[in-house]
Amino acid sequence: MPFSDIILPLALAVPLVASLLLFVSGRRIPGGVVNALAGIGFLFPAVAGITAWATFSGGGGYDFLVTLPFGIKALGIALTLGLNGISLPLFVLAGLVGAAAGIQALESKVDDKPAYLALLLFMLGGMLGMFASVDVFFFYFFHEFALIPAFILILRWGGAGRRTAAIQMAVYLTLGAMVALAGIILLYLKSGANTFDMIALRHALAAAPIEGGEANTIFGLLLFGLGILVSLFPFHSWAPAAYTEAPTPVSMMHAGVLKKFGLYGLIQLGVLMVPAGLQYWAPVLFWLALGNILIIGFVTMSQRHLKEMISCSSVMHMGPCFMGIYAFAAGGGRDTAGLGAAVVLMFAHGLAVAAMFALSHGIYRRTKTLEFGESGGLAKRAPVFAAFFVAASMAGIGLPGFANFWGELGVFVSLGSVPAWRLALVASGIVISAIYALRAVAAVFFGAEPEALTKRRETVPVRDITWNERCIVCILLAALVATGFYPRLFTDTLNLALNLN
Repeated sequence: MPFSDIILPLALAVPLVASLLLFVSGRRIPGGVVNALAGIGFLFPAVAGITAWATFSGGGGYDFLVTLPFGIKALGIALTLGLNGISLPLFVLAGLVGAAAGIQALESKVDDKPAYLALLLFMLGGMLGMFASVDVFFFYFFHEFALIPAFILILRWGGAGRRTAAIQMAVYLTLGAMVALAGIILLYLKSGANTFDMIALRHALAAAPIEGGEANTIFGLLLFGLGILVSLFPFHSWAPAAYTEAPTPVSMMHAGVLKKFGLYGLIQLGVLMVPAGLQYWAPVLFWLALGNILIIGFVTMSQRHLKEMISCSSVMHMGPCFMGIYAFAAGGGRDTAGLGAAVVLMFAHGLAVAAMFALSHGIYRRTKTLEFGESGGLAKRAPVFAAFFVAASMAGIGLPGFANFWGELGVFVSLGSVPAWRLALVASGIVISAIYALRAVAAVFFGAEPEALTKRRETVPVRDITWNERCIVCILLAALVATGFYPRLFTDTLNLALNLN
């Protein structure tokens, strides 16, 4: 069997098998074996993702296609795996963030660690599956598959407000998932293709497009259902609380990867299959996305707790991604530059926010606080750590040299046809991002060190960045820099996939 036929099944199977083994026998095997087994489960998908990128054919269609013996043939449901130019960067993202979060989890000191690692691996398998699925049913199934361990992890190992945060997240995401499912089913029924296969659906709808009220209804269900899952304003309140209270690896994986399910699904199923519905909902989409940028941006600026600030910023940065989709509609559906920029920005944001969550955990370990008013002076005691934090912050702002820059620039350029005042409102998000990010850097690293913190550091010296922390952040920043200096790592194949008729 060719390696191309097994790379995706292996990428899904390794973390899931490791998760199952830890669930079944984790408490009966030595800690070193537990860590080794989990380490393989976390690292293999990253290797598989990079291998898939390196061997991708570069065409506009799907590579690594393989159909596994799962599904319901009568309904046109089959577990078909494959990657095209749209899903490839997000599959790589899942592998890289999963590896970084896994390294973070392996050094965690939690009770019942085998179960903790097993649930994270289960979550990782679901994330990989949703981007590798060519079948819409399994695309949806793997997302729900990944949400279950995320909920349990927050509820069991989260912070002081974990119960409220987990329940709120479950209510919002269940509602969003049900609305999105209604849109998916209606798309299936109205397409006439009698299959959930994305390739067949896209070709069928290109030949016989859904128009009028049916298109508006389908796209509306997808927009609001998937929008809730992406924390589209005003359906966003679940996300900051969940990310703040979640264990750090969960925050990294959910905010960095799992949340991209909604945007990815909206592009693949809504924008490319029901473009007439996008045109109808585009004016509403603009104002909701602007709510993410401005309203949530000002909320982010008001935060005085580092992890809460990062959590809110994750919601804010979904706004420019939605603006990329809006730009496609504003241009009459002829120029896909905005869609491509949105995917690049999803990839870049996932890496940057995961790095920020990992570094915030490192700050807490050193200071026992994440409140701006209770910390300061860390740059003198941990200069290398400070440099990594500044780099991750600059990536989030969209500094040239990082992948975020190309995503944000692409969104702004694609909005060239909209009135200047609208473009100015969207671009103001850069200023807001710079304000809250630089204030956090100033407060935590270059501000005056509180007396209580100084006394504590006399008895508990502050270590600079550890090798584990260095490894975590280097994985994420290396991908941001590589794509920042050479965006064609993904953009050539992405453009071909977006323009495939």
